[in-house]
Amino acid sequence: MAAFLSLLRRLYLTLYNWTVFLGWFQVLHLAVKTLREGGHEQVYKTVERPLQLAQTAAVLEILHGLVGLVRSPISATLPQIGSRLYLTWGILWSFSQVQSHILVTSLVISWSITELIRYSFFGMKEALGFAPSWLLWLRYRLCDLCPLAGMRMMGFFH
Repeated sequence: MAAFLSLLRRLYLTLYNWTVFLGWFQVLHLAVKTLREGGHEQVYKTVERPLQLAQTAAVLEILHGLVGLVRSPISATLPQIGSRLYLTWGILWSFSQVQSHILVTSLVISWSITELIRYSFFGMKEALGFAPSWLLWLRYRLCDLCPLAGMRMMGFFH
């Protein structure tokens, strides 16, 4: 029974991580396409719904920690997800005057790159039992830079 539950857990987390990965891929694709074709003023309006879905899906990560599906401490997960939800819903969705700002485009692209790396890392770990070394490197090196850019953008909106 324990082996079956472990398999079910890995299957669920694999599906969860790759589904959210696809959501972030859509956000990045739409952001870059819109940036090239229409300029930064149009990026938020284009990515609004998939961005909201991808960010809000992260609420499940709090539940994953609470029920023991993952080892992530809630004390670390809650502020990260809470701040992103605050920006996504409390600022970006609520105040249309900030939506066309170039820093919103930078924030969206930084979030997207960071999350694509993170969700593919965990998706591979759950699906294969390991993540390739290049993905591990990206997760801990490149992801140091994108969140910093994203935090700078978050600071702009506070």
